[in-house]
Amino acid sequence: MSPGTPPPARPRLLRLPRWTATLTWKAAVFITVMCCALAALLGALVHVSVTRQTVDQAREKALSRLSDITRSYESGEPVPRFGGIDPDGLPAALRALAVRGERGTMVADYRGRPTMWAAGPADGRALAVRVDYSLSASTISGLDQAIVGSSVLAIGATLLVGAFAVTRVTRRLHLTAQVARRISAGDLDARVNDPRTKDPTRPQDEVATVSGALDTMASSLQGKLLSEQRFTADVAHELRTPLTGLSAAAELLPEGRPAELVQDRVRAMRALTEDLLEISRLDARNETVDMDVLDLARLAERVVRASGTATEVLVLRDARVETDRRRLERVLGNLIANAHKHGGQPVWVVVDGPVVTVRDHGEGFPEYLLEHGPQRFRTESGSKGHGLGLTIAVGQAAVIGASLGFDNAPDGGARARLTLTEFTEDDHDGDPDAAHAE
Repeated sequence: MSPGTPPPARPRLLRLPRWTATLTWKAAVFITVMCCALAALLGALVHVSVTRQTVDQAREKALSRLSDITRSYESGEPVPRFGGIDPDGLPAALRALAVRGERGTMVADYRGRPTMWAAGPADGRALAVRVDYSLSASTISGLDQAIVGSSVLAIGATLLVGAFAVTRVTRRLHLTAQVARRISAGDLDARVNDPRTKDPTRPQDEVATVSGALDTMASSLQGKLLSEQRFTADVAHELRTPLTGLSAAAELLPEGRPAELVQDRVRAMRALTEDLLEISRLDARNETVDMDVLDLARLAERVVRASGTATEVLVLRDARVETDRRRLERVLGNLIANAHKHGGQPVWVVVDGPVVTVRDHGEGFPEYLLEHGPQRFRTESGSKGHGLGLTIAVGQAAVIGASLGFDNAPDGGARARLTLTEFTEDDHDGDPDAAHAE
């Protein structure tokens, strides 16, 4: 192949439809194949046995007639009409066998009917008789048809019963998978509640064992999370009172560097306490939203001004979004603060329709965050902060129905992409009070 010749295209592999990967389909194929193999084996055994018995009976009858006609021929008596010397229709192979002085039988067609021939030697010629074999042949043919018909019925009935049994199992598996997805989405009250797991005396199959293990895991996880949420909320509430007094006492200190340090630490503690309270409210999942229609570019510019940071706003395409103003400002504020605290300059806020991207030019997000998302009280080694800013941003984004994703830019820097719901006039036609502009 010359350097300028493109490589040959690789042949596309044939991919089966998705439904062929289901357990029901695989079980149906397995049952069908096994039933067909079993039916073929039993049918072949019955066919061979009956055919052998029928042929043996016809052969014995033909040889018995051959013995009678041979005695008549040797005694000079007239030969019966069902036999004779070199009769018409006698198979050549059987004739040659008789001429050689041997006796034999063969099934062949005679005048369109299956016939059992028997032949023996007679003075260098063939003395043969024939027996009508059509009844035996029709019996074998009818038996073969009966075997095929009964096999089809048996396969169909077995397939229906097997599909019903497998479908019951797969339905329970699908229910278990749905409950597992609900738990992973945050619904810790979801349970399979398989009736087989509630009665200890009732035998359990593998599906019931998996369902019971999932319910036990969900209950344990729910208990631990609720305990953690209560602890977080209790700690935050208990800290508010002494922090209020400490803040008031810090204001009474004489002006100077020690007073500034104390007041700065008090403000940091109050911010941490408020963050903990906000996380506890988000964990409780009882937040309500105040939906409004906003100009996204104007809101982003206002958040940047309020942050007091050197952040550049780039508007590629403005859009009106339907969301909660306060929560959206909280999300954008936390993303901008995180970019300045942990990233590098410059920091950009890019508005492209209903998508807002906050990007810095630092070292990028750590691997654990890209794989598992933000984790509270976990930050990069040596960085400042308590790791709650991005956690709160993710929680608030979920409350307003937005999608918040994290990645690193190819040329360096961290990117947080917030995707909101764009407002269209068609969504509120006929309802003038449904929404109002900023």
